[in-house]
Amino acid sequence: MVNKIEHIGIAVKNMDDANVLFEKMLGVPSYKMEAVESEGVLTSFFQTGNNKIELLVATNPESPIAKFLEKKGEGIHHIAFDVDNIEAEIIRLKNEGFVLINEVPKKGADNKWVVFLHPKNTNGVLVELCQEIK
Repeated sequence: MVNKIEHIGIAVKNMDDANVLFEKMLGVPSYKMEAVESEGVLTSFFQTGNNKIELLVATNPESPIAKFLEKKGEGIHHIAFDVDNIEAEIIRLKNEGFVLINEVPKKGADNKWVVFLHPKNTNGVLVELCQEIK
C-alpha cells in the first residue's frame, strides 16, 4: 500500500546552480548529497515540512539521467511513493498488469530500496516505489 509521496525527482544539468536555485526558492539548504554509482547519478535532497525534492545530475553520459536530459531537458523526472513492503507492492502491481523497469529492489539514495514502474503503463510518468532500509 502506498503511504505518501516520498519525493519528486528533478533532473538538472548543473548541480551547483540547481542547489543555489532551490535553496533560494525553498528557503532551506540541501540536507544531503549522495552519489548512486549504480545509476550514474549525483543526488541532492531538500525537505520542507513533509515534502522532499530530489535533484539529480548525471555523473556519466550513459546514465538514465543523462539520456533523460538529452531527450527532454531539465525538469520533473519522477515521482516517488513511500511503501511499507516493497516486495508485496511489486507482486501486487505486477498482478494489476504494471510493467516494472526493475523487479528486484535496488539500493537507491537516501537509505531506500527502490523499484521503478515503466512510464508506458503510468500515463507517461516514471513512478518510483521506495522503502526505508532498516
